[in-house]
Amino acid sequence: MHFTPLLRSEWLKIRTLRSLPGALLALFAATTAFSAIAGVSDASDPGFDPLFMALSGVLPGQIAAIAFGAMAVSSEFHPGALRLTLAAVPRRGRWFAAKAAVVAVPALLVGLVTALAALLAGRAGLGAAAGGLGAGEQVRGVVGCGVYLMLMALFAAGIAALLRSGVATLALLVPFVLVVSFVIGDATGTVADFLPDKAGQLVLRQTPEGTLGPWSGLAVTALWTAAALLAGAWSVRRRDA
Repeated sequence: MHFTPLLRSEWLKIRTLRSLPGALLALFAATTAFSAIAGVSDASDPGFDPLFMALSGVLPGQIAAIAFGAMAVSSEFHPGALRLTLAAVPRRGRWFAAKAAVVAVPALLVGLVTALAALLAGRAGLGAAAGGLGAGEQVRGVVGCGVYLMLMALFAAGIAALLRSGVATLALLVPFVLVVSFVIGDATGTVADFLPDKAGQLVLRQTPEGTLGPWSGLAVTALWTAAALLAGAWSVRRRDA
């Protein structure tokens, strides 16, 4: 099968599995709502970062992006589903590339729209406290946020292919990004800047502190994502359907 019809078939799966559009809707709603709530919080802290505060809804909202990537791949491991797919597309690497593409594109588009809505909601709550944000910083925050959410969705997709389970993937990644990453960060200092979530979140800060900058941090997340996808592709190619 040529790649274009393969993309269409994988996109059809994404559209028709109701939990997947629901995860993207949850990504938008949760991120925007939490950013709006954060925007009206106290901004008197000397270390206050208005860009990060306005986009802070991404921290809980990324769980929906992770769920989207994990469920998009793990749905193939229901009994018999992957065998049917591979009967139509024997080249497993090509199929997994198409799956990754149909995870990446909607995650990026929804991520960009979500980041813009979150920024506007957060700025509205911050009021005059957001006055110091420059146009370039806000554009970088929105674009970087969209790319970060896409990378986290793809990271989850790679892990789901490796573990062959959406539940196991969520059980691993959700506690990691909500709890473990913060604990490691408190204990190890700048080492935490190289964790997949912490590194990518530097692009959300007006003035990142530490070893990495906003784009180099996002590049570290991209490397983690590439490693997860390669591990997932290896699992798909080597293990029985």
